[in-house]
Amino acid sequence: MEGKSLQTENISIKDIDKLLLSSDYVSNNEISTTVYLSLLLGKPMLIEGPPGVGKTELAKVIAKSFERDFFRIQCYEGITFEQIVGEWNYQKQLLHLEAARNESNTEEKIFDEEYFIRRPLLNAFLNQNDSVLLIDEIDKADEEVESFLLQALGEQEITINDLGTFQLQNDLIVILTSNSQRSLLDETKDRCLFLYIPYPSIEREIEIVKSKIPEADDEVVSVVVKLVHEIRNLNLMKKPSVRGTVDWVKSVTNLGTKNMDESLESSIGVAIKTESDKKRVIKDVLNKR
Repeated sequence: MEGKSLQTENISIKDIDKLLLSSDYVSNNEISTTVYLSLLLGKPMLIEGPPGVGKTELAKVIAKSFERDFFRIQCYEGITFEQIVGEWNYQKQLLHLEAARNESNTEEKIFDEEYFIRRPLLNAFLNQNDSVLLIDEIDKADEEVESFLLQALGEQEITINDLGTFQLQNDLIVILTSNSQRSLLDETKDRCLFLYIPYPSIEREIEIVKSKIPEADDEVVSVVVKLVHEIRNLNLMKKPSVRGTVDWVKSVTNLGTKNMDESLESSIGVAIKTESDKKRVIKDVLNKR
């Protein structure tokens, strides 16, 4: 992506609705208002909600809709500063030391950007185009990493030992997602606009499915979405995601709708992910259609 991103001055909440919809993301008033306020106030968004409701997708769609470059930090247990910011290329440094063994100031030369491998946070900071940075599943990282990210984003600079301090070079939209695996720091919550995305209503989920599969039969979409909502009311190990709903509609459409019940049961594995949940759904939902 080259050039400047779409300007956000004087943009309205309705404009955001339309922009997101143009990228096949069916928003609602709360989502679009939070995006609007994030742009207005220059604050990061912290998005929580069950898996598969579109938290990560929203960040990607914002980048696409506003014509911004996209960077992603995928957090996981044990992720380190180096994996987020960057690390020294020790092999390249050693090769340089061996090749220039008799030169003076060799050790100073190896602590240069040429020998540093950038990771997503530093790349997002130094990018010349306006960007979106997604810090995905921040609740999986430990508090030390969370504190570091908070400081870097708050001060809009990153300091790397032996290399220097780097200032933010673009208008960066920051989006954090969490599945509430652990409670985040109060400082993180205080600096962010909070958005909770629940499972969508039946009406919105039908809209979402139709935006993803416009050719799908209306009756099939309605049947599957209503079934998914009924299934989510069960006490399951893993409730079906919106992505699962879309895949189930695709599967039933492909298998044929003459015998809807057979197609639904044959393709249930695209929406239900454990054997115990599958048996429960077949018994308590599909067999009672």
